[in-house]
Amino acid sequence: MKTKTVTQGQLTAATLDFLRELADNNNREWFAENRKRYEAAKAEVEGLVRSLLQGVELFQPLPNTEVKDCIFRINRDIRFSKNKSPYKLNFAIAIGPGGRHSGRIDYYVHIQPGGETLLGAGMWQPTPQHLAKFRQEIDYNVDELKRIIEAPDFKAYFPEIWGETMKTAPKGYTADHPEIELLRRKQLFFMHRYSDREVLSPGFAEEILKGMRLLKPYCDYLNYLFFDEE
Repeated sequence: MKTKTVTQGQLTAATLDFLRELADNNNREWFAENRKRYEAAKAEVEGLVRSLLQGVELFQPLPNTEVKDCIFRINRDIRFSKNKSPYKLNFAIAIGPGGRHSGRIDYYVHIQPGGETLLGAGMWQPTPQHLAKFRQEIDYNVDELKRIIEAPDFKAYFPEIWGETMKTAPKGYTADHPEIELLRRKQLFFMHRYSDREVLSPGFAEEILKGMRLLKPYCDYLNYLFFDEE
């Protein structure tokens, strides 16, 4: 595997400070007064995404994917929400072919101060069809998945499984099935959190890429299962 160092897109304290203050002033008036700060913070995030795209291209092709495709809007959709705060308190990023519109299992990066920054990927909101495929694969051949998520390097970086679990055995499977814990999973998501100090370090992009390389076999597994398998 290539290990070329990517061009760094370093974040500064100003970006985290903007998000921290936005949490205390989540209204359109404050945002308008601080729009230049937002634009500067967004520019830094764009630099980080540019570095991540360069790095991911070393181990995974990303055709037709530009920086602008990967960053979610900071505006919240409040039409059907009781929470009418107009802005998200983070910069959200999707890294994969086509960015946030890929429709596949990709890498998710969430920038938020207070130790809330994270890298994650996996099965989060599967369709009933995808969940059925996942359970069928667990029933028939669990070894491939276990080789990925129980590998020492993977477990060291992603020690915990996140997501919902059924209280009982899913329909069609018995409670004494040897893989009942995985079968009961409605979501199988992995994430790694970063401290604010790590986020502001010169090597932050490389650290995220380290996690992405570890996640790639799991993303490939799910993408083949859900989208590529005939």
